[in-house]
Amino acid sequence: MTLHAASRPAPPPESTPTAARTAQPAPHELSARRRTLALLALALGGVGIGASEFATMGLLPGIAEGLLSPQMSTDPEAGIARAGGLITAYALGVVVGAPVLALLSVRWSRTSMITALAVALAAGTVLSALMPTFELTLAARFLAGLPHGAYFGVASLLAASLMGPGSQGKGVAVALSGLTVANLIGVPLMTALGQVAGWRTVYLVIAGIFLATVLALRWALPPQPAVPGRRAVDELLALRRVQLWIVMAIAAVGFAGGFAVFSYVADIATQVSGASASVVPWVLAAAGLGMTLGNILGGITTDRSLRGTLLLGFPLYIAALVGLFLAAPGSLPGLLIGFFAVNTASSALSPALQTWLIRVAHRSEVLGASLNHAAFNVANALGAALGGAVIAGGLGFRAPMVVAIVLASTGFVLVGATLVALQLRSRRTLAVLREHEDTFTDSIPVLAPESRDELEPAPTTTGMLPVMATS
Repeated sequence: MTLHAASRPAPPPESTPTAARTAQPAPHELSARRRTLALLALALGGVGIGASEFATMGLLPGIAEGLLSPQMSTDPEAGIARAGGLITAYALGVVVGAPVLALLSVRWSRTSMITALAVALAAGTVLSALMPTFELTLAARFLAGLPHGAYFGVASLLAASLMGPGSQGKGVAVALSGLTVANLIGVPLMTALGQVAGWRTVYLVIAGIFLATVLALRWALPPQPAVPGRRAVDELLALRRVQLWIVMAIAAVGFAGGFAVFSYVADIATQVSGASASVVPWVLAAAGLGMTLGNILGGITTDRSLRGTLLLGFPLYIAALVGLFLAAPGSLPGLLIGFFAVNTASSALSPALQTWLIRVAHRSEVLGASLNHAAFNVANALGAALGGAVIAGGLGFRAPMVVAIVLASTGFVLVGATLVALQLRSRRTLAVLREHEDTFTDSIPVLAPESRDELEPAPTTTGMLPVMATS
């Protein structure tokens, strides 16, 4: 009896390499224990990054004394402002490295890429600890910042895939949780350690955290192959989208307010509030607690309403900065509560802005996720530079708080203008669709990515992250 082609038995799944690969469970189908371990491994790298970036701010007076002692003896305010260049150099490294490394990672598997980035973070931090002069340390901090944005970009996508559909905001929050834990525990501990053992020891300890991250990623993270057929030029297509640049501008200007204050937290604590240097780790712990709480709340509210998170988060952020300005002078409780409130509000905005960028970037997911951290560190550089400028200009250590309020308010104005523009565009698009019903194909409008509202996720059944409608 002759079998028809349709009735012939298919080869067993294990007979082909492709079938063997597809037989592996999807990341979000892993056991709860394996998924938790993988998420913790991703977050551990964030702990190291947070400690590396923010401990520098808490240790800035000690670093200035060690590398710029002649200037510190004659003009301490100018010396502190110059040492703030280390913060700016790191931030510029992130800005350069985030898009460049995201493009280079297109053909790599995400698991291999994030492991390589953790190795690079360790190397840059070791160099920061060993450089003998301010200029060389400046260069080392730039190199240490290069992998920062790409690490968080890839980690956000890996975490989102591990969390499963409908949890993009929570996945981003998990990827950022290491950063917030670092500010809650790691940065205060590193600041206290630096006051006892020196800032170079702190950088070496942080390098050890990155090496532990490499081992944890290799052990716990399930393999995720590169997206077939993707090229660097495909990622670059996202840069043509005006909305992507607008969201980056919102993040850069809005978050610069927080950095204008946080970059000089040690001097604000001692010079404005009248606290001793031993109190600085407690101020950083209060800020870290706020970051942790804000990140959790931001992940939850972003999944519910990205637009609502932005419209509520920015006014609360501005109000917290005003409260810090009014309450910090001569008051340790005012300082602690102020930094807690500022960091709670600003951190709640971070998952929303990163999720918005991922959606706007369409299929250029790695680039979109990485660009948020590039924008975040433009904010770091801008805030530190403007805060340092008003200090160096003799306006005192309270002046950066005024700079912060102006920058955060500008960010909110940009948010409002963007939301109004998107609303008007959506209405025009709906009117066009009603007039031209033949633009529908199988009930799905054939529209360019720019014609829909990326503040809300597009329906998708093809992957963990929302896919925008394309023409």
